[in-house]
Amino acid sequence: MTSKTYAAIRADILRRYPDGTIPGGVSVDDVVQLKIQNTFDTHLDIARAMAKVMRADMAAYDADPTRFTQSLGCWSGFHAQQMIKAVKRLRGTTKGAYVYLSGWMVAGLRNRFGHLPDQSMHEKTAVADLIQEIYISLRQADEVALNDLFKELRTARQEGASQDAINAIIARIDGFESHVVPIIADIDAGFGNEHATYLLAKELIRAGACCIQIENQVSDAKQCGHQDGKVTVPREDFIEKLRACRLAFEELGVDEGVIVARTDSLGAGLTQKVPVSQAQGDLASQYIKWLKTEEITEAAPLREGEVAIWRDGRLVRPLRAANGLFYFQDGTGVQRVVEDCIASLTLGGADLLWIETDTPNVAQIGAMVNEIRKVVPNAKLTYNNSPSFNWTLNLRKQVRADWIAEGRIQAGDFPDGTALMGAEYDATDLGREADDRLRRFQGDLATQAGVFHNLITLPTFHLTAKSTDELSRGYFGDDRMLAYVNTVQREEIRRGVSAVKHQHEVGSDLGDTFKEMVAGERALKAGGAHNTMNQFEAAAQ
Repeated sequence: MTSKTYAAIRADILRRYPDGTIPGGVSVDDVVQLKIQNTFDTHLDIARAMAKVMRADMAAYDADPTRFTQSLGCWSGFHAQQMIKAVKRLRGTTKGAYVYLSGWMVAGLRNRFGHLPDQSMHEKTAVADLIQEIYISLRQADEVALNDLFKELRTARQEGASQDAINAIIARIDGFESHVVPIIADIDAGFGNEHATYLLAKELIRAGACCIQIENQVSDAKQCGHQDGKVTVPREDFIEKLRACRLAFEELGVDEGVIVARTDSLGAGLTQKVPVSQAQGDLASQYIKWLKTEEITEAAPLREGEVAIWRDGRLVRPLRAANGLFYFQDGTGVQRVVEDCIASLTLGGADLLWIETDTPNVAQIGAMVNEIRKVVPNAKLTYNNSPSFNWTLNLRKQVRADWIAEGRIQAGDFPDGTALMGAEYDATDLGREADDRLRRFQGDLATQAGVFHNLITLPTFHLTAKSTDELSRGYFGDDRMLAYVNTVQREEIRRGVSAVKHQHEVGSDLGDTFKEMVAGERALKAGGAHNTMNQFEAAAQ
C-alpha cells in the first residue's frame, strides 16, 4: 500500500507536468485520486504487506497475550468485505481482524462438482480463485470509501470551504486505513505430494495469501477435522510439506510468510504407513512407538504377507485394518499431538500451530500447550472455534461438572445429556454462567492456552442458511413484504450497514466519478435525482 501522502503524490505529478497539463486534458487531482485508490499494485504485494502485519501482531501477542487476533470464515468476497466493514464500523480500525478461507467451505460452496464434504474433492485452483476474489472485494471497498472522501473534498472546494476544512478532509484521506487484511488460507493436506503442495502454495501466495494452513492428514484420504476416519502421515512426510510451503514463500519474496501446521492426531486413530527408523529416538521411531501391535509368538506366528517390526527388543506385528491402514494405540492422541507440534516447530519451521479438538475445552488445550512450551517456549496456536461443536451443550456440561465437583450443586439438580440444551435452562444460574464462559472463551484461550488467533471456520455457511430461512419463512408466509422490511432493510438502516445503499456498495458512485474524469459534463451518470438510492442518503454513511 502506498505510504505517500496526498501532497507528496500531487507534487510528484506536478514535477512531471509543471504546467499542470496532462496529455488528453486529464486532471492532476483525478490522477492523485486514482493513485491513492489503487491501494496495492499486485496481490503479491498484498501477501508481502500482510505477512508483516501478521508478524507484528504475533510479536504484540508475545508481549501481551490479551492482544489476540480473530477471523470469520468467508466463502465469497462479499462476505469478507461486509465482515471487515462491520469490524471497522465497530472498532474504528481493522487491526486484529483477519479473513479465514476454509477448505470446507470451498468444497461445500465453491465447488463446480456440487456441494461436497471436506475431503479435498474440489478443484485445486478454487482456493486461489477465492483469495483473489476476496482481495478484489476488499480493495473495492477501499476505492468506494476513498471516492466518497474525494467527492467530499471536491464539494468543499466548489463551495469555498476554508483551507482548514479542506486540510481536514485531506488528513482523513492520508490517514485512511485499508480494508485489506491478512488471509489465513487452508491448503488442506497439500492436494498431493510435496511438489504438488509447493506448486499450489505458490498460486495461493500469488493470489495474496500471506499465511498458509496445512494439515498432517493423508492427501488422498483427507477428512474434515471433525469427522471420523482421519489418517495421519509420518512426521517426516509432513515436515517435507512444511518445507515446500516455506520454499514457495521464499521464492516469491514473501520473506515473512506465515505457516500454520495443523495436527489432526487427537482424533486420528490410523496412519497410512510405517516410517523407516534409522536410529533409536529419531522421528520415525517416535511415531512407530504409538502403533497398536501384538507380539509374535509360537502361538501367534508371523503369517504370509504380514508386516513385522522390531520394537523394545521384541518382534511385533502392527495391527492393520482391512484397507491396509495401521492402527494407533487407543488413548495416545494427546501425546502424538504434542510430539507433532514440537516437530513442526523445531524441524518444519512452522510459525503457528493448529490443534484440532473434539470439544471446546480451555483446560484440555492449555494442558497440551504447556507440554509443547516446555520445548518451544513461545509456541502459539490458531484455534478453530468450530460450528461442529454444540457450544451450548458443551459449556453447560462443563459448568455442571465443575459445580458438582465444587459442591455447589447435586448431580440431580441438572440433567446430564442433551436435555441440558433446553430453553428452560437459559435463564438459570448455570445457563448464565455457561454464556459468560462463551463470552470469555476466546480471551481465556489466548491467556491460558497460547492461542494467538481465534477463528470460526464456517459461520457464513450457517448464517446464510439461517438468514435465508428466516426471510423465506416470512416472505412466503403471511408477512410478505413486511418480512423483508422487518428482518433485513430496517436492521440495515438502524445498524448503519452501508450495503443498504446497494448501488453505492458495488461502485455506482465510483463509476460516476470516473465518467466525470474522462467526459466532464458529458458524463451519463447513474447517481442523479431519479436514483432511488437517494431515499437512503441519511442512512448507513
